[in-house]
Amino acid sequence: MSMIKCCFEPLEMPEFLDSFVKKCTEGCCCGCCSALRPRYKRLVDNIFPANPEDGLVKSNMEKLTFYSLRSPEKLDRIGEYLYQRASKDIYRKRYKFVEIAMEAMDLLLMACHAQILNLFVESFLRMVQKLLEDTNPTLQIMATNSFVRFANIEEDTPSYHRRYDFFISKFSSMCYGNNDDMELRDSIRMAGIKGLQGVIRKTVSDDLVANIWEKQHMEKIVPSLLFNMQSGPSKSTDTEATPSTPPLLAEAVLRELVSRASFGHIKSVLKPLLTHLDHHKLWVPNKFAIDTFRIVMISIQPQYSYTVVETLMSHLDQNLTSSPKTRTSLAVVLSKIIAIAAGESVGPSALDIINNLLMHLKTSVSTQHDESTPEETQYQEALINALGEFANHHPDYQKIEIMLFIMNTVPDPSHKSKGDHLLQNILLKSLLKVGTQYRTVSFEKAFPVSFLQPLLKMARAASIPIRIIVMQIFQQLLDRHQNQHLLNVINVSHYPTLTIETPSRSDILFTHKYGSNILQAIIESMSQENHLEVLKSSYNTIALVIVEMACGETMQEFLLFILGVQQVAVTEVELSPKHRCNLHSIAISLLILLGRCTGVGPLVEYVEKLIQARKEEASYLLPPLMDNDKSAPSTLNTNLPHLLVDKLAVAECLQQAGLECNRVQTGTPYALNQTDISAHRHSWVDTHSAVRNSVVDASYNDIESVSSSPGVQKRSLASEYNFESMKRVLAEPTEASKREAREKQMQIGRTFRETAFEDLVRRTEPKHDVIQNKLNEIFNALSAERQISASCGVHAGSLLLAANGGLNGPSMIEPGKHHLAAGGQRPIYENNFPELFFY
Repeated sequence: MSMIKCCFEPLEMPEFLDSFVKKCTEGCCCGCCSALRPRYKRLVDNIFPANPEDGLVKSNMEKLTFYSLRSPEKLDRIGEYLYQRASKDIYRKRYKFVEIAMEAMDLLLMACHAQILNLFVESFLRMVQKLLEDTNPTLQIMATNSFVRFANIEEDTPSYHRRYDFFISKFSSMCYGNNDDMELRDSIRMAGIKGLQGVIRKTVSDDLVANIWEKQHMEKIVPSLLFNMQSGPSKSTDTEATPSTPPLLAEAVLRELVSRASFGHIKSVLKPLLTHLDHHKLWVPNKFAIDTFRIVMISIQPQYSYTVVETLMSHLDQNLTSSPKTRTSLAVVLSKIIAIAAGESVGPSALDIINNLLMHLKTSVSTQHDESTPEETQYQEALINALGEFANHHPDYQKIEIMLFIMNTVPDPSHKSKGDHLLQNILLKSLLKVGTQYRTVSFEKAFPVSFLQPLLKMARAASIPIRIIVMQIFQQLLDRHQNQHLLNVINVSHYPTLTIETPSRSDILFTHKYGSNILQAIIESMSQENHLEVLKSSYNTIALVIVEMACGETMQEFLLFILGVQQVAVTEVELSPKHRCNLHSIAISLLILLGRCTGVGPLVEYVEKLIQARKEEASYLLPPLMDNDKSAPSTLNTNLPHLLVDKLAVAECLQQAGLECNRVQTGTPYALNQTDISAHRHSWVDTHSAVRNSVVDASYNDIESVSSSPGVQKRSLASEYNFESMKRVLAEPTEASKREAREKQMQIGRTFRETAFEDLVRRTEPKHDVIQNKLNEIFNALSAERQISASCGVHAGSLLLAANGGLNGPSMIEPGKHHLAAGGQRPIYENNFPELFFY
């Protein structure tokens, strides 16, 4: 009774009610006044059991949920009261009651509608923060799971004042958990990664929330994810629905973060990523870096992928002073991911990336003083591979543009410094890398004039490695049927697996235009020194040209080239005997290859007889080639006319096969000392074809030569291509009519050379009579016309004088003694001064 009495002590009014409620709800411990407490508090208190091990009272929880839905304005008070109870329980370390309070929070959160969620969220987040601040791992994991459930709820109303700075910092620190218990450590790290995932989902979709892409946030999130990824395998299997380990979960969260990044935010993710790799020295070895950037490239929005490449190349610029191994690893990473960006990189962005790679190559070359170290060479090869991978994923027309862009950056072969030679070598290697990715369909498209001109210049360079690389570039672009590996060996035997296809009309026209320029460059390359690699690469190139372009219309050009190689071997006194023998071996090998590719039987029979004769008398004039370092026969006689290719015999073989042979008979074989690309052989038979085949020559001369007339502007080649020029081309006679005219001309020439003089006189006499008769008719007609015009003039003059009143009397007019102007009228000077014309 004393206890009850204490509750009803007399108090002054009107403060009685307030003091009574306060005393009953806070100071009273007897439980007799619970009916006077607010209903939401009574409902909250009822969810807690007497024994915390029994867990949440489900029935009372349903009543609390129903009440909160009926009275949503009470949600903030319910949340605040649950927070106060949980805080007291945490302080008293009654963790079971704290878990019950957190569970109740979760159930209320899931039951609330989106429109009234803001009334409860502040208390919920305070509750989560309170649990995260405790050192108990169980409470931290529970709070994190509650936050993740909250993050998956979509809110309709914006939150202007809500911030997640604490949660980002706390979840990031949990990602670095180092508990001795491996299972507990993984659980804490998993909770931290899930918490970061929840923050990302909650903030990136709400523009009014504090910007998570800020530097201070990304510098916590990204390294936390990378730390867990590098602690174990990061490649998840497709069968796993949800990641079960910290590395797999961290990879999934990084993918989600990158996929949600816009164009302006992607660098906010990349900068802390690069910083983490730098600080932890994860570039060497670079397996983790490659895997990480592949994840980024696959996850990023395709239109932003080239931004990753630009950022990585910018980071490479900042590490130019780093060790070659670090730069090489960076370049390798770039080569592994650049192919992914190539598909979305077009136009200026593609050329910008190519230009940056070339600048890195030039910088690497410029830093080499004496000789390139193996580490620097690996770095350059990594950059070249990156360039090749980038070009490989572009269409063919862009590959041509890339090759032309690279070719324009190669120093001129006239530069003799060691640095220029090294830069030429590196840039041509990068060009070769792009060329290996190109699939040639038409030679005219693969070798535009602006690309072919400088390439042929480089083919004449003094440096052996440069000439070899240029020949390899030609081989990659010429080989349309994968014959290159078969033609690597120089021999006179048959190639049984050689793939031969009849050249198209476009290829034939290309050969007529530019074939002589290519062949001229190759013969000059072969003739500089007796270097086996140069000779083999040159043979491979010209053999591919023959296989791809040889036919009846182009055969004579190749024959003149082969005869030119033989002539160089015979006439050039500066060549060594071994070099001469090697040139003879190449000439006979190309000749037998040409005969077999074109199917000209008489030519093949002739060459086989020649080969047999050489085997018997001079085997050193046949393959294999002889190196300068190896011993050779004591006598190397290359002046054996009966063992050389005979020009007239070759022409006769063509004639027997029904092919044209006039160029072989009268044309001049290829020769040396023609450094200009426009150098070409002209003869009285082939003048027109030589002019027609010099389109490249004219354009090259316009560029290279210096005009002697400063006031005269040269006509550009492009101006020739207009409607009128196309009409002239279409109006030109066909190849058949040209061939017929040439045959007629040859027949007339043979007639005048072989026919007796009396027969020629007899044949021409009737023609002279006909011409004389025609001339007599013309002269008679002209004389008759002159007489008629003279008589008409006299009559007209008489009439004129009569009309003028008989000027100066009739005695002034004498027929045949005056001069009449055109039209039969007397000139004005005869009218004014008649006495001067009187005889």
